[in-house]
Amino acid sequence: MQNKTGIIILTVIVSIICLYNLSFTFVSRGVQSDAAEYATNAKGEVVSSKKQAYLDSIWTQPVYNFLGIKYTYQDVKERELNLGLDLQGGMNVTLEVSPVEILIGLSGNNDDPAFRQALIKATEARKSSQDTYVNLFVKAYKELKPNGRLADIFANTVTKGRIDYNSSDNDVVKVLNSEVEDAIDRSFEILSRRIDKFGVTQPTIQIIPGRGLISVELPGVDNPERVRKLLQGAAKLEFYRVMEPNEISPNLDAINTYLIAQQKLKKGSATGKQDAASSDNVANLLGAKKDATKVEASQDTVSKDTSSLADQLTAADSTAGGDSLNTQFSPLFSLIKGNGLVYDVKDTAKINKIFKIKEVQNYLPSDAKLAWSVKPINDPTTNSGVGLMELNILKEERDGLAILTGDVINDARWDINPQGKGYEVSMYMNAEGAKKWKKITGANKNKRIAVVLDNYVYTAPVVNDEIPNGVSVITGNFTQDEATDLANILKAGKLPAPTNIVEEAIVGPTLGQESIESGLISIMIGFVIIILFMFFVYSSSGWVADLAVIINLFFLLGVLSNLGAALTLPGIAGILLSLAMAVDANVLINERVKEELASGKTLKDAIASGYKNAFSAIFDSNITTLIAGVVLLIFGTGLIFGFAVTLVIGVVCSLFTSILITRIVFEALLKRNKKVSFSNSLTKNLFRSINVDFIGKRKIYYAISTVVIIGGIVSILIRGFNFGVDFKGGRTFVVDFQTPVSSTEIRKNLADEFGAAPEVKTFGSDDKFKITTDYLVEDDSDVATANVEQKLNAGLAKFSGNETKILSSSKIGPTIANDIKINALYSIIIALVGMFLYILVRFGNWQFALGGIVSLLHDVLVVLAIFSLFQDILPFSLEIDQAFVAAILTIIGYSINDSVVVLDRVREFLANRKASDSFSKIINNALNDTLSRTLITGITTICVLLILFLFGGETIRGFSFAMLIGVLIGTYSSICIGTPILVDFWKESDKLAGAVKPAAKPVSSNV
Repeated sequence: MQNKTGIIILTVIVSIICLYNLSFTFVSRGVQSDAAEYATNAKGEVVSSKKQAYLDSIWTQPVYNFLGIKYTYQDVKERELNLGLDLQGGMNVTLEVSPVEILIGLSGNNDDPAFRQALIKATEARKSSQDTYVNLFVKAYKELKPNGRLADIFANTVTKGRIDYNSSDNDVVKVLNSEVEDAIDRSFEILSRRIDKFGVTQPTIQIIPGRGLISVELPGVDNPERVRKLLQGAAKLEFYRVMEPNEISPNLDAINTYLIAQQKLKKGSATGKQDAASSDNVANLLGAKKDATKVEASQDTVSKDTSSLADQLTAADSTAGGDSLNTQFSPLFSLIKGNGLVYDVKDTAKINKIFKIKEVQNYLPSDAKLAWSVKPINDPTTNSGVGLMELNILKEERDGLAILTGDVINDARWDINPQGKGYEVSMYMNAEGAKKWKKITGANKNKRIAVVLDNYVYTAPVVNDEIPNGVSVITGNFTQDEATDLANILKAGKLPAPTNIVEEAIVGPTLGQESIESGLISIMIGFVIIILFMFFVYSSSGWVADLAVIINLFFLLGVLSNLGAALTLPGIAGILLSLAMAVDANVLINERVKEELASGKTLKDAIASGYKNAFSAIFDSNITTLIAGVVLLIFGTGLIFGFAVTLVIGVVCSLFTSILITRIVFEALLKRNKKVSFSNSLTKNLFRSINVDFIGKRKIYYAISTVVIIGGIVSILIRGFNFGVDFKGGRTFVVDFQTPVSSTEIRKNLADEFGAAPEVKTFGSDDKFKITTDYLVEDDSDVATANVEQKLNAGLAKFSGNETKILSSSKIGPTIANDIKINALYSIIIALVGMFLYILVRFGNWQFALGGIVSLLHDVLVVLAIFSLFQDILPFSLEIDQAFVAAILTIIGYSINDSVVVLDRVREFLANRKASDSFSKIINNALNDTLSRTLITGITTICVLLILFLFGGETIRGFSFAMLIGVLIGTYSSICIGTPILVDFWKESDKLAGAVKPAAKPVSSNV
């Protein structure tokens, strides 16, 4: 064997690197174990707060010394092997940067009807198109206004220097596309900075190329609402002067009078006379107290114990409430709770509705702007902020602008309020901002300036003195999280456009722990089966193969840790599959060595010949599987991407360990005159006495497959598929009940809330259910998400006495669902084309490629048929989703692996044929000769997948079932379908001449 020393050195280097990377995981687990021991109370329970306090105390302390280099616990956590959300809980979000807002901004807020209608049409078209939003908009605009010029819309002060009135449509389109792409890049950078400051260990954020989407993964987060606000907040910071009571009392009086008149008319007042509150009555509701929150200069006290806007309005008549008609107070005042324009959160929608009335708006000053406070204020009856919201009336400057915007802020920091009133945020302005701020604060002494972020008032303090240095402090009884998030958003910058959550997945820690346990059980049992089976079949050489499998797993985990890739539950499936493929390579080698030994060669020569003859089949089969893995890497996201990563790394490691490391071990054993056996008395001729006329019976196989496939097509046309939320859009929740309930009862209770019965299926046991609904699927807003969750909780609350817990949730909008379907189709087609071309190049005959591809199509169609025929029959979900697509591509990879090995033996037999041998006899001999390898590999892989199916957990049960069926069908099709197709399409002249082109030489076969 050439370059043996180099291979040994490389193996040692790779092993050290992998051990170094994995050592951080071992250290981290040890520290967490120490923390758990420290936090265990007398009852044997781990106190989570005490455990966290222990970990916090050593966060910046050295806990690991590697060759003199000291690493803190923070360093260790950042370098340990990542666990995906399905294994530790957390949140995965896919954000879409709103192109609508970008185009509206570039148009200078143009209100041209054709422009606005084109935006609506483009938004609708995008749900079923892969084209860019700009192209869809241009197409819609030209349909609505054929002679319209884009420059007429986009030539303005916003685009000055890039677009003018003489710009062509093509030039405008280039600018628009550039602006949208730039907005995505800027949003990515801003979101990255926000996430970096969020305090999550090992977050992941990436742009999904060509789709205008940003994927964010935050392991371990337990506050989804906080994450949504952080990611979607546009950070539009503005400062407005607050309209004082003496300015607005006549306006409020007029609105009150109007509303009472409308109430009377609605109730059929005969006279139509108004018994409205007088200006004096309204004035009596108004006081003159100030805001307790303040804006301070860094060194100058500008506001002291002033009070809030809530104190500017005294309590409304306590007898006036609800929507009842009161002769003095309309709902604007009768709904007031406590002091001021303060309303119960459930009444805010009614107040908003009032101010949307055109006549009401006419009573307000033209420069008035309404904004709610960002957080509930204290309920005077309970002294807690549980649901009272304050309405603020702000004064706009000319053109509806704020008096100052947040663009002038250079930095923002949070700190503890020195007066003990929660936390505060310090703002630091640039020179231009400081100059403006000095002028503004100087001109508005004794007046209130509201700090408004994304149209919500964070605080509205009184300015006592001008602030000359541009350094101000925002206080408002913030919690630490609120102050931290506000400072981070201000410092990170303003998003160029709003971001919408189009896909979301939340996994609770409970479900994550269950996934870890099921995944570990699957790996351990599958690993033990592989080890024992290889020893049973191949005796002492089986231990060498086992060593290769162990090293393969070690390298795979080490590379995963080095790359910072996350290990997910589908990733565990990828590991098991890659181990099975590593076994396949060793089976090929060992079977070849057994053949050489049977021919009378010495052990040394048999091993050398076995490796040489098996190399082409191993190389070709692994490369074709690698093609499927690379396609998944390109088109896969989330959990599927995690599966692809482990599969690709596993295939590469398998090639290295199976071909090189095992050869070195064998040569070392031979050098020491150790006895090496490749079989025992039970397995010496295992599967070698079988002689089946596969070619003669091919029409029977064709008929069986045709019946199954036609039955599947009929079922697909009539019944269709059970598409998962990935492909149809919607929201999915996994709910755990304290005691078992029926899915029918759940469906009925939730149908009353959602208006239509959701899909309810058991999730592994009769106390866990997977609930899927398309309620408000078209709405990506946080309000819609909250609404769905509220209705879900309301439906679950009907199970009185049965405690429920939402273990995980996910949301996929229709646009992203369509993208997933299209990308799934692309990935399958590209994988098939790639494999066809590879086989064509490697085998040199199109008939070989055709046989392989027909075999793959056969496997895909049969699996699809089974998923359609048996949906709602089997006791587990047979959904067509992203995991199913990953399973199909893996089946394709495994099937082509199997087919290539068979075709490789056919090619070998054809090249060495005797003149007297018939074509069919040669093919049959080749099939029967490789049958032992096919069956041994199939049995090993099927056992592993069966373990994954039984113990891998409900999350991937449909995936593992598809894999299990696919391997069974793939083993059958490679022998009974693919090779017979080769025979049927082989030219008669080629049959007689035995024409076959030699194999293209792989990169290296000298092993």
